[in-house]
Amino acid sequence: MAQLRQDYARFVAADIEIVVVGPEAAKAFADYFTKNELPFIGLPDPKASVLKLYGQEVNLFKLGRMPAQVLIDKDGVARYVHYGHSMSDIPPNEELLALGKELNAVA
Repeated sequence: MAQLRQDYARFVAADIEIVVVGPEAAKAFADYFTKNELPFIGLPDPKASVLKLYGQEVNLFKLGRMPAQVLIDKDGVARYVHYGHSMSDIPPNEELLALGKELNAVA
């Protein structure tokens, strides 16, 4: 999430909203967002209802949920999905920004 925070202004300028969904309870999630000064939307999902809908993988040998990035267009359609195979397998912000701008241009 630190990489998203680092370029948050660029995402906002490109009309891209960031929403982070996590399996923590609401209080723990809010505390984490406050402590780390995360400027984007956080959605606690302790029952993993949303995470399951998007097919986020759980791998107990790799300490839990694997990263997943989903770009959703303004009509609510998922247009890009990246499922990470490790905690460091996350697309760079440049890639997400380019894809988001491309989606917005089509909208």
